[in-house]
Amino acid sequence: MKQSEIKKATTAELQETFAETKKAYVDLKMAHTISPLENPIQLRSQRRVIARIATELTNREVQ
Repeated sequence: MKQSEIKKATTAELQETFAETKKAYVDLKMAHTISPLENPIQLRSQRRVIARIATELTNREVQ
């Protein structure tokens, strides 16, 4: 998810996406522990998307 998409989304959509992305990240991490992923870079990109969404949610709470 790109930063422009995150800024356009509503707070409710972001919270839902955050929960889904975090669950997907945990699933990927578990799968990688059991047997190596074909593309381990997916873990890094998922972490970064989670961080982007969390940052935007925090910014919206402050405002």
